[in-house]
Amino acid sequence: MRPLDQTDRALLALLQNNARTSNKELAAAVGVAPSTALERVRRLEAAGVVRGAHADLDPAALGLSLQALVGVVLRQHARPLVEAFQAHALGLPEVVQVFHTTGTSDFLVHVAVRDTEHLRTLALAAFTERPEVARIETSLLFAHRRTGGLPVSLG
Repeated sequence: MRPLDQTDRALLALLQNNARTSNKELAAAVGVAPSTALERVRRLEAAGVVRGAHADLDPAALGLSLQALVGVVLRQHARPLVEAFQAHALGLPEVVQVFHTTGTSDFLVHVAVRDTEHLRTLALAAFTERPEVARIETSLLFAHRRTGGLPVSLG
């Protein structure tokens, strides 16, 4: 794929802000023909720059009133253990995001649960009972706000 130009970046910024923006609106906003906007968006999707479009859901409306970050420290930093834990975490329905990190934790796992009892059960069954996990530290999230997304103009 060729490097992203200013028009590609403008399209990405618009789509990131609202994935439902029509092709006609995209084209008008960046000053290109609708056919050009459509071709560029399709090329960005085919190249994997645009990986999907997502709805922003209200966790409370789904009965998930509590969110937390679970810091996970592994017993060893061997690739099979890292990959096993990551696959396990990604398969849990409560998991929102998984971050493989440096620092005091090997992973930060963002979870959304019904209540503190659900979080306790999840922590015990899904994390502390795993053989590759040495310890966990859980931090409750008081607020979780999403920004406008990635800074597409900085590339």
